[in-house]
Amino acid sequence: MMTNQFEIRTAEERPALMRASAAVDTRAIQALDSAHYLHPFTDHKLLAEKGVRVMVKGEGIYLWDSEGKRVLDGMSGLWCVNVGYGRKELADAACRQMMEMPYYNSFFNTTNVPAVKLAALLAEVSPPQFQHVFFTNSGSEGNDTVVRLVRRYWDLLEQPRRKLIIGRINGYHGSTMAGASLGGMAYMHAQGDLPIPGIAHIQQPYWFEHGRGMSQDAFGLKAAGWLEEKILEVGPDRVAAFIGEPLQGAGGVIIPPDSYWPEIQRICDRYGILLVSDEVICGFGRLGEWFGCQKFGYRPDLMTFAKGVTSGYIPLGGVMVGKRVADVLIDKGGEFEHGFTYSGHPVACAVALENIDIIRRESLVEKVRDDSSPYLRHKFEALAVHPLVGMAETCGLVAGLVLVRDKRTLECFAPELGVGMLCRGHMFGNGMIMRAVGDRMIIAPPLVITRTQIDEMIDLIRCCLDATLDELRQRNWI
Repeated sequence: MMTNQFEIRTAEERPALMRASAAVDTRAIQALDSAHYLHPFTDHKLLAEKGVRVMVKGEGIYLWDSEGKRVLDGMSGLWCVNVGYGRKELADAACRQMMEMPYYNSFFNTTNVPAVKLAALLAEVSPPQFQHVFFTNSGSEGNDTVVRLVRRYWDLLEQPRRKLIIGRINGYHGSTMAGASLGGMAYMHAQGDLPIPGIAHIQQPYWFEHGRGMSQDAFGLKAAGWLEEKILEVGPDRVAAFIGEPLQGAGGVIIPPDSYWPEIQRICDRYGILLVSDEVICGFGRLGEWFGCQKFGYRPDLMTFAKGVTSGYIPLGGVMVGKRVADVLIDKGGEFEHGFTYSGHPVACAVALENIDIIRRESLVEKVRDDSSPYLRHKFEALAVHPLVGMAETCGLVAGLVLVRDKRTLECFAPELGVGMLCRGHMFGNGMIMRAVGDRMIIAPPLVITRTQIDEMIDLIRCCLDATLDELRQRNWI
């Protein structure tokens, strides 16, 4: 069994960790969890048999569980803790706002100061076409709002046939009825009679699966062409919008070729359809730009955000509404019959204001672009020499590698073997959080990660790949 190099504590860490873990009865919490807590995306029968891991403390890029074990969080929580754990500034911002005015709604011609200031700040850091924002509580709600905005826009332009929104197979846009429908996850569509009407999908721009034998640029043009084929198939006068993540996150860090998004932009412009960028994962510096659309060079009309806007410290999401759409909504008049009790929640907005100030003050976007991203690319792509790795690629501070049975032919493992989950088990067991999406292993560490910590992370990943390889050989799977 591999030794966990993170079991050694510094003198400063031990007291706080001991207090945090000593206050938690792990078995009691596990029992209560099994009895009462229905988790997202979980087989609850299997979870009850295994028992949950109880996390009790976070600091920087590390987490501790109730047993005192430290792990390096290579996933920023769930793609969101951009400024790292333990930021007192964010807790203080929430406390100040709670004491002053914890809540009031944005209905009835009413507003609040943090929401207005945040709206103005988001317009400042977003691409220039965005001067308006609609606040939600999550990315899923943001993408539900997109459906309403897109269809309202075309109704106001007296083109009610334009209802169809095109997404991508294996794209992810949330788990609400509309969000899951916009996404192209087959396992989600299998539950709940999804997608809802008015949604179609095209294939994802995944070179490893669909483009081998072609250059990346040639494949990017081909993959973008699938959008034009779908538009012509259903009729251009019926298509309202195309939605996509700059790179697909929950689908396994699918990084499109550089030629892909400019061609998508050309096709959307040609047929006059709205272009929607789901920036829930890619926004607020993750790719070395404020938003992913800036990294890949396209100009969306609508842009959803969440996660990194508050670094996950408190729920907040929204939709940046471009001039093309905002002008129609405002100039044509009439009520937009949509909104949420917590739209523009003052505490969430106060935390977001402080979080964006941290990102600016510490130059995290520039740090990712100029330092940590190039360094991660150099270190992570070197993992491609490992016998289990068929491809390793990065973009900003996200990265993914493919586990393969035969490195020479890039033959994949049979899906039912669950090799990715086996590898994830070695990661979790040895102090590293790395997510498995099928047999793709992915990371998205906090933006505050240092070069030394990147080295730590890569060493852990390499050791866990070795442990996975050993187990596969013992099982005669390789």
